[in-house]
Amino acid sequence: MKQAKKILIVRTDRIGDVVLTLPLAEIIKRHIPEAEITFLLREYTAPLAEGNPFVKEVITLPGDEKNFRFFEALSILRSKKFDAAFVVRPRFGISLLLFLAGIPLRIGTAYRWYSFLFNKKIRQHRRQGDKHELEFNAEMLGAIGIDEKVSPGSVSFNVQPDGESKQKVLEFLKANGWKEELQTAIIHPGSGKSALDLPKHKFKEIIESLAHKLQANLILTGSKEEKTMCEELNTNGKAIVTAGEFNLRELIALISFSDLMIANSTGPIHIAAALGKKTIGFYPNINECSPKRWGPYSSNSFVFVPEKDCVSCKAVDENDCMETIPTEQVILKIEEFLNA
Repeated sequence: MKQAKKILIVRTDRIGDVVLTLPLAEIIKRHIPEAEITFLLREYTAPLAEGNPFVKEVITLPGDEKNFRFFEALSILRSKKFDAAFVVRPRFGISLLLFLAGIPLRIGTAYRWYSFLFNKKIRQHRRQGDKHELEFNAEMLGAIGIDEKVSPGSVSFNVQPDGESKQKVLEFLKANGWKEELQTAIIHPGSGKSALDLPKHKFKEIIESLAHKLQANLILTGSKEEKTMCEELNTNGKAIVTAGEFNLRELIALISFSDLMIANSTGPIHIAAALGKKTIGFYPNINECSPKRWGPYSSNSFVFVPEKDCVSCKAVDENDCMETIPTEQVILKIEEFLNA
């Protein structure tokens, strides 16, 4: 088979997953300069790849990932005539779509009942969490002859805040008391149940202590559904609550104004790391969602894990183990990062 030139990268899950797949575009272009890279993403994650100089096009999946408009998507992919497709996070419907689109080289992981839809199978057991998600992703490039070992600091994410969003965010921040001369720390207390969270009362203690001890802008971020929670955590009213205010483009712009992101294992912490910001994260000791696999891919980050062993814990709504993360040490680490 001739060398693949028109390459599709499929990642139809959530924000953090997409961020950790973005470096593949630059790696491919470095090895195959004439390659044309296209991403297939969900509509709400598409802004992450927009403006990326190594991405020719972003195609948005028509409809929801589980109930997308199959024949509309099939028509789009057939018209593009891709040489190869990387299904970074396989799902049966997506895998069948690529098979029927007639893409000659379809790369996906083995060990699934529908892996016969791929003609190049990558043998990975990601649930074991023995390496980082980005490293698993880069390993898939071996299917087109690219063998590149990645490490924190050696990859670029090319996440780009756009000017219009930055202007809107800046106007909002200034109208709500943000001071440009001070450092800015963002606290993101939710996670959308993607992993075990640091308990809310611990976030409250952290916010109250930082508001009392530090001369810094504090910003609370979250979804529209998390707005009430963020307001309840902001007991002294010294933080700026932005939950529900911004779309993803604007969230990227907001994070670009920050110095530090403090968050659970969730998309915004990966955006912050991609933008070169300092990050502090809270992660459980569960293989499939541990920091070894899902931590910020950055040399400028620190991750807290429970003192209690929770390797066998499976329920994401039980967070007794996360109670053992010492608030005092978290506050000291935040002060250290902001004073560095």
